[in-house]
Amino acid sequence: MDLSKILAISGKPGLYKSLSQSKNGFIVESLADGRRFTAFTSERISALEEISIFTDSEDVSLKEVFKSIWEKKNGQPVLSGHPEPSELKAFFEEILPNYDKERVYVSDMKKVVTWYNTLLDHKLLDFTTEEEKKEEPGTPVVAAEPEPVAGEEKKPAKKPRAKKTAEGTVKKTKTKKEKNE
Repeated sequence: MDLSKILAISGKPGLYKSLSQSKNGFIVESLADGRRFTAFTSERISALEEISIFTDSEDVSLKEVFKSIWEKKNGQPVLSGHPEPSELKAFFEEILPNYDKERVYVSDMKKVVTWYNTLLDHKLLDFTTEEEKKEEPGTPVVAAEPEPVAGEEKKPAKKPRAKKTAEGTVKKTKTKKEKNE
């Protein structure tokens, strides 16, 4: 799961996928409706990978919070609709018991839940490890190219050069290999 390409833009609802970078900002695509536009660098743009949640000891990355939600709810959507603040606080107490109750607001909790559900709907959450992915059946195995034997290096063929003669016509010259043949 790569959260570095998923962006939150201040003042705009929802999440956006970064497609490329332009001169003045980023070309993004809304995950909600697929609409593409330029998000300018003057706007506050945050990659989800950079966001963390305050706790009593140290900050926890959003990816770890999503993983905790995924494990507790078995990969199912959570708190759909408009949950009450008490529901959100109880939910956060369950998934991140040591979150900082003074610095993490209900609006922040609501965003985390909404973002989790959005990413889940678009199948952008994947918490399987690399070993689990390798062990999955049906994964095609691609054979690697054989290593060249010592002394048998393949060199790219040289292209013939063109020479301009005194009369201004172009004359094809032969490479050393062509001359020897």
